[in-house]
Amino acid sequence: MQINTNKHNGLYDITNEISQIVQKSKVKTGVANVYAQGATAAIMIQENWDESVQNDVVTLLNKLIPAGVWEHDAQDNNGDSHLKAGIVGASESIPIINGQLGLSTWQNIFFCEFDGPRSNRNIVVTIIAN
Repeated sequence: MQINTNKHNGLYDITNEISQIVQKSKVKTGVANVYAQGATAAIMIQENWDESVQNDVVTLLNKLIPAGVWEHDAQDNNGDSHLKAGIVGASESIPIINGQLGLSTWQNIFFCEFDGPRSNRNIVVTIIAN
């Protein structure tokens, strides 16, 4: 699947799209692996009650990993983007239970953009049946 991002750093809720892929697979029990292609993007499971938690994640990562101070910035000025993606991680695995994502009420799946805005960010979803 592909998404477009409109922020330099932002979390994008992709739960509905992943849920549709799981439902189309007709797998009742298994695992859905969600993987962000790209060295400056990541996948995170986080709360989606409102945007405050997502904003807090971006704020925290910006405080921990400031822009403009990394050796890699000499190449393309995005050293912080690579570090943020590496810390968060490129993928998440979610159990499939009774044909549905095994997420709790407060859990959603987010694509994390750390070097945007970008068009056509690729997300690979692999469904493994038990």
